[in-house]
Amino acid sequence: MSSHAAPTVRPTAAAFFDVDNTIIRGASSFHLARALYQRRFFGTTDLLRFAWIQAKYLVFGESRSQIETVRTRALSLIAGRSVAEVTAVGEEVYDTVLELRIFPGTKRLLDEHLAAGDQVWLVTATPVEIGGLIARRLGATGCLGTIAEHSDGYYTGALVGDLMHGEAKAAAVRELAEREGLDLQASYAYGDSLNDLPMMRSVGHPCPINPDVRLRRHAKEVGWPIREFRGRGQRAAGRGVRTASWAGAAWVVGLVLRAAQRSVRRRLGGH
Repeated sequence: MSSHAAPTVRPTAAAFFDVDNTIIRGASSFHLARALYQRRFFGTTDLLRFAWIQAKYLVFGESRSQIETVRTRALSLIAGRSVAEVTAVGEEVYDTVLELRIFPGTKRLLDEHLAAGDQVWLVTATPVEIGGLIARRLGATGCLGTIAEHSDGYYTGALVGDLMHGEAKAAAVRELAEREGLDLQASYAYGDSLNDLPMMRSVGHPCPINPDVRLRRHAKEVGWPIREFRGRGQRAAGRGVRTASWAGAAWVVGLVLRAAQRSVRRRLGGH
């Protein structure tokens, strides 16, 4: 009498992607903020603040304080607005701006994971409605993002849980793995800054994409592979990003100066 062993079921592997500067060049929240400004959700002062943070982000990389500043102000600005309204703006921003800023190399990598049968999750400080929209458009499994509280379809201006950043990303990935039966040692994580380290250390295959200086240094020290999708060559990509970043910073400074000049002229004209 022969016996047959039951087939071994391999735990599902997953790929976790940060969004800003990993999938999309720059900060997705800035482009959403600019679209909301055009619809008079808030004034010029707030737009300039977001633009300045975007320029610093491109030049120096993200920081917790920058993200906290954007989060706090953004939550206050959308308080009382409907989820449907903000999501509709997000759809338009994706179609007109974000889709054009996707790194083709990252998109190919994401598609390769899907073709291999891996789950693909975006893990981002971006509001979960916007992160979820990006995930759907890319064909990803889902999104772990920052959750803004809403009641009866309207934002309250409060946050549910913590900002999806740093250690919170790692905790969310571990919780998802337990719920979905994912094998984290067989899984991959991609990010561009040191703030993604906790998430990347949670998996067996961490890989920086378009890393900032600090993450690049760390990756070289520990022997992680590095993917560079910002241009044809890493050196050329670095020059291009720095040039674009300083150009963006100059644009913001110009806006600030012009706004200040208009303010001064109005005051002088009133005397």
